[in-house]
Amino acid sequence: MKIFVDIGHPAHVHYLKNTIRILQTKGHSFIITARDKEVTFGLLDFLGLEYINRGKCASGLINNFLYLVKTDWQLLKIARKHKPDIFFSPASAHMAQVAKLMNKPYIGFDDTEHASLNQKLYLPFSNVILTPVCFNKSLGKKQIKLKSYLELSYLYPKYFKPNPEIRQELGISKTEKLALVRFIAWEAFHDRIQSGLSMEFKLNLIKELSKYCRVIISSEKKLPDTLKEFEFSFPPEKLHDLLYTSDIYIGEGATTASEAAILGTPAIYVNSLAVGYCTEQENNYQLVYNFRNTNGVLQKALKLIQNDNIKKESKLKSQRLISDHIDITAFFVWFIENYPQSFKMIKENPDYQFRFK
Repeated sequence: MKIFVDIGHPAHVHYLKNTIRILQTKGHSFIITARDKEVTFGLLDFLGLEYINRGKCASGLINNFLYLVKTDWQLLKIARKHKPDIFFSPASAHMAQVAKLMNKPYIGFDDTEHASLNQKLYLPFSNVILTPVCFNKSLGKKQIKLKSYLELSYLYPKYFKPNPEIRQELGISKTEKLALVRFIAWEAFHDRIQSGLSMEFKLNLIKELSKYCRVIISSEKKLPDTLKEFEFSFPPEKLHDLLYTSDIYIGEGATTASEAAILGTPAIYVNSLAVGYCTEQENNYQLVYNFRNTNGVLQKALKLIQNDNIKKESKLKSQRLISDHIDITAFFVWFIENYPQSFKMIKENPDYQFRFK
């Protein structure tokens, strides 16, 4: 089977990498296209995955529409050349529309409820959309809800083995407390009119946290000179090792908050956009603390970092979280290999997914 996947964000590399590797060992082949965004190409190069560069994204409503048409045409030409049997990717209007033009099935996955415009553009052309059970939105008959998180596709214990030397590489002692802080770029279409941390708050947060721990910042945008000394400058593939060894995560990115929860690091998610998986990780596991604005954020951060047992407590909670959820990569592999019969089986018996624990 020839499978076409498209990667639009660095996180997508992680979502797909193990599914690609496993299916390749089973004799399937891939066409991979990738958008030039942040560290996406660096991650693909590190993993040794061949890909076709489809350029950078546009900005502005009109330019985004033109970009949609241009990218659809670009991917259609690639699809016509390579003749894939199936399209599979994080929910993508480009892939869904091109798959429909090629008369091939498109299987997408989505965990972002507020990406409404994207959903309107991909849903009519999709065959299947896989979402977490905690996804707080109905996408109709094409939707299959899975007891998992997309972050488990690469952080499930079977796939992720933390680097025990990461603290030594960073020059941080085993006893020194560590806070990882992440700032996003706010460039996604669904990020418009939303908000996270103001610069004034960021400066004060780092100042206060530094009194109790080592602070490292991961930022999608260039940092001001006053915060440069805290910048994370290691290769992007080391981010999850760093997150695993951190005592606390604070940031505007929901994906990283969920990653922290899975890895046993308490997370503070500050964003005016709520997502179902972070809400579940707070309500059911007390591993993520969701804030729609900065009110109370600093107080919660200082309380967590001063709790000497917080890491031990969070590790136990994360073990329970993992045991409650399926290996979504194993599910992806089975579902793709057995499609369309797999779609019918899961619709008739949703509990079949629990075979993938």
